[in-house]
Amino acid sequence: MCEIFFSLVLMEYLESDDLFNYRRRRSSVVHIGGLELGGSNPIRVQSMANTNTNDIENSVDQALRIVAAGGELVRFTAQGVKEAESLKLIRRSLSEKGCDTPLVADIHFNPAAAEVAAQYVEKVRINPGNFVDRVHTLQHFDYTDEEYQQELEKIKNRLLPLLRICREHHTALRIGVNHGSLSDRILSRYGDTPRGMVESCMEFLRICREDGFSDVVISIKASNTVVMVQTVRLLTAAMRAENLAFPLHLGVTEAGDGEDGRVKSALGIGALLADGIGDTVRVSLSEAPEHEIPVARKLVDYISGRTGHAKISAKDSGKVNPFQYARRATFGVGNIGGESLPVVMMSSSVSSNGLAPDFCLDGDRMGGGTIYDVNQLSALRSDASPLKFLQLSYTDYSKEVRDAVDERTVFILTTNHRNGVGEQRAFFHALLADGVRNPVVLKRTYDDANLEDLQIKAAADLGVFFIDGLGDGLWIEAPNVPQTQVLSLSFGILQGSRVRVSKTEYISCPSCGRTLFDLQSTIAQIKAKTSHLKGLKIGIMGCIVNGPGEMADADYGYVGSSKGKVNLYKGQTCVEKLIPEEEAVDRLIDLIKRNGDWK
Repeated sequence: MCEIFFSLVLMEYLESDDLFNYRRRRSSVVHIGGLELGGSNPIRVQSMANTNTNDIENSVDQALRIVAAGGELVRFTAQGVKEAESLKLIRRSLSEKGCDTPLVADIHFNPAAAEVAAQYVEKVRINPGNFVDRVHTLQHFDYTDEEYQQELEKIKNRLLPLLRICREHHTALRIGVNHGSLSDRILSRYGDTPRGMVESCMEFLRICREDGFSDVVISIKASNTVVMVQTVRLLTAAMRAENLAFPLHLGVTEAGDGEDGRVKSALGIGALLADGIGDTVRVSLSEAPEHEIPVARKLVDYISGRTGHAKISAKDSGKVNPFQYARRATFGVGNIGGESLPVVMMSSSVSSNGLAPDFCLDGDRMGGGTIYDVNQLSALRSDASPLKFLQLSYTDYSKEVRDAVDERTVFILTTNHRNGVGEQRAFFHALLADGVRNPVVLKRTYDDANLEDLQIKAAADLGVFFIDGLGDGLWIEAPNVPQTQVLSLSFGILQGSRVRVSKTEYISCPSCGRTLFDLQSTIAQIKAKTSHLKGLKIGIMGCIVNGPGEMADADYGYVGSSKGKVNLYKGQTCVEKLIPEEEAVDRLIDLIKRNGDWK
């Protein structure tokens, strides 16, 4: 049954999408107050407040800062009915100050809070994983088909009253699936899989369709960029197979802060935007909410700038599955391609924080191998060296090129096309169609002097190729940015794409009104003490909503359990509970040492 499902949605995806030429997926239009989302409307950017929703004054002030930064929607958590009632006062105060930016209520575990909030704000977000289903416990339950249908009826009976309230008050609904909070029911039937995440969403969408409720936005998020990209692609195909076209909200949960947060967000969101998928974006940073907006705006504007580009003529090889990772099979040329990890190349020899490029440019040679271009094919052919490079673009690829390369040749793939992702993707499909197995190093050149701009562009341009298993290395040319920062970015893209680990990985959530400790200072403390632990994954989560789930593959976890109290995890097992916040970081270090992972 699973193979039939995947083959059906794969046909929908491949037959309906141009892999090489950028165009927006046409979704239905949703009205959120005076804002239109989806269709031909611009991609909207948004953020989420981290204030206590019952603190009306601070919540209003922060919402105004988010709007001033360019936010087009502002979300607040509403843990209970009291917080939902507070949203009425926040909405009123903002309106009195001349701010009509739509507000969104974020609901977990409490349908009653959703029904109250829907009367006051322009959109309500519910989580299928905890709207009706039992709290996430990771227990397995065996359901007969009849019992499973009864569970779906419970969802329908609980959701329909909310839809009636939303219809009466012209309130939109976001169905927001999080990888970290799938219900035990979904996990028991589908496992912890993209299929399970998609089904969790589709169950609610079918109820909305049956009820005739169409002001619906969807999100499927994960902290794992590969899971996030594959799952959203799968969802768009599954919707198309059922003649649904609801707009999509994109985001990478628990992306972190600083470079890590920007790179992971640009990787995941950028890969989908490049496919034309996405109608609104939230970049989730463990920083002040207003800092998220400029990052989201830069990313959206960069991808949207591909509109109307020169057409790329190419053919889908049919050999890349957009829903499942498989690395392209290549020759191993030294430590490039084959079973080797993707490499980092640079034009200069630098090192920083224990990192150094695998290959450095020396004249016309890279790591001892000569770099040729398509005007030097005869010289390339006669070169008997164990390593040699051919630098070219997709438009240079030809029969003459195929005849000139051998199993010792590595391609360095460049592009100057406005839609460089589409053009470089076309090259890979041409190789796959022709059965050419030479490794490919992706090269991109940027004139940016601003580090954040470079991080966003390079991660969005290059990450998708590693998420899809196509690249064997990368080479970022950025002469106006310090080369140590380019080095860090290069390795960060490979780590964010989950193909090469070179440093400690932190899975940290953006703070919100549910956060139970000072998230930003805690992240800084933990990073200061553990950043030397290469390859270790540490989850730092403000509360239990997504905590244990989103850090499922983390080695250690630091999760808020009650106000000022923290639970510590080894893997997915909670090993220490209710530790005072002021002691918790040191206790985390002790836990790492006790388990032999301290260096």
